[in-house]
Amino acid sequence: MEHSSPRLRLSTAHAPASRKWWILVAVGLSLFLGSVDGSIINVAVPTLIVKLDTDFPTVQWVVLSYLLGLALLLVGIGRLADIVGKKRIFVLGIVFFLLGSALCGVAPTVYWLIGFRVLQSIGAAMMIALGTAILTETWPAHERGTALGFVAGFISLGIVIGPAVGGLILNYLSWRWIFYVNIPVGLISFVLSMLFLPPMQPAERREHFDFVGAAVMGVGLLAFTLALTVGQNIGFGAPLISLLLAVGALALPLFVWVESRARFPMVDLSLFRKPEFSLNLFTATLAFVAIAGVVLLLPFYLELVLGLPLSQVGLLMAVVPVLMILLQPLSGALSDHLGTRSVSMVGLLFIFAGYMAMTTLRVDGTPWGYVLRMLPVTIGMATFNSPNNSAIMGAVPRARLGVASGILSMLRTIGQVAGIAGLGAFFTARVAHYSGAAIDLRVAGPDAIVSALHDQFLLVASLILLGIIVAGLTWRWEIRTGRTQKAARQLVAEQPAVDGR
Repeated sequence: MEHSSPRLRLSTAHAPASRKWWILVAVGLSLFLGSVDGSIINVAVPTLIVKLDTDFPTVQWVVLSYLLGLALLLVGIGRLADIVGKKRIFVLGIVFFLLGSALCGVAPTVYWLIGFRVLQSIGAAMMIALGTAILTETWPAHERGTALGFVAGFISLGIVIGPAVGGLILNYLSWRWIFYVNIPVGLISFVLSMLFLPPMQPAERREHFDFVGAAVMGVGLLAFTLALTVGQNIGFGAPLISLLLAVGALALPLFVWVESRARFPMVDLSLFRKPEFSLNLFTATLAFVAIAGVVLLLPFYLELVLGLPLSQVGLLMAVVPVLMILLQPLSGALSDHLGTRSVSMVGLLFIFAGYMAMTTLRVDGTPWGYVLRMLPVTIGMATFNSPNNSAIMGAVPRARLGVASGILSMLRTIGQVAGIAGLGAFFTARVAHYSGAAIDLRVAGPDAIVSALHDQFLLVASLILLGIIVAGLTWRWEIRTGRTQKAARQLVAEQPAVDGR
């Protein structure tokens, strides 16, 4: 207020700034939970087959139901939060996630477990969809990269810890504890969120949720993700998969038609007319596809070609997320000072160089040779992610932060699914080509595996090169239109954003 006392003005100016780190911890812990839960369950798949007296295709749905739930709900939940308030949805998401975790731990059969994983995915979607939006709204714009970098570190930490914690739990406790372990961390995140998150009231209180648009998007995403996941088991040429892909393809123009006529559309299509939003999203999706498809296949090289024990394979695979924990906060802070475009471009160049270096992997290679070739990819991903996410969210008005964060999270999930399914199928086909016939990867020759990996890395490098070209054109457009200088002036002028909204 203009007539407040100096003492009152001082307290209201400084208290929010000191609170921003608690907000970061609250959001970071919730996203940490989501990444732990995604990685820890993979370790338990063989155990679940035995303990729940079922088979591998059924147990796969313990993983897939969670993944599909995320893909379907992220954008809709982001939009809902823009209408009713981000804090309310975020905190409710923590509650759902904790309830789902507890129920998963007491599931009597695999089918109950699959159902409870759906409930868990609803809570996870409510947290993941809003994490980036909450930090964008509550942290100063000139420190946005730092905040997003730290949160990316939380996610990478979850990826590292998940398999390790899962292995310890399965060795010494029941498999049910892989779900119970979420509860104490989730409770801490819940308490911190209740204490430190500002209300973040919606900017547009009169808007209504677009149920028709949500239904069309949901059907399209469900068809597409089912095609990618089920197609891995029954073959992408199966009639069912072709039908699902057709439904997914038809849903896109129908969704655009519905949204262009809706009074309050779920997705504001005008956002995609901003190159700094749409083209950065496109580049991020390429990076998600590339890293997911490659990380899935590297254990084949380490285990089947180099003959390393599983314990050493796990340690070598942990190199990527461990380095990302350390580097992502640094790249985010660097982008706050140098600008998002230059830092993210350097990251893409590192990724491209790393994948080209991976094409020199040999049958008689060494673990250190693998690490040195993978190092540029890791540095590049860590350098690219935070600045690119910051650029995407910085292009969005406050009233659309929730849906923008949901779109980013959805594309990350879809990119991972597409990378695992598409690049996995490509790798299998190339192994068959070099083997002279379709063959089980477990009995494929080392030469065939390495040659197929070389083709894989060239394909992925081509995707990243496309991303570099798109990013370069976007950068040129920003310079020609003066967007770079305008953004720099806004960052200097903007005050810390944490307040009592």
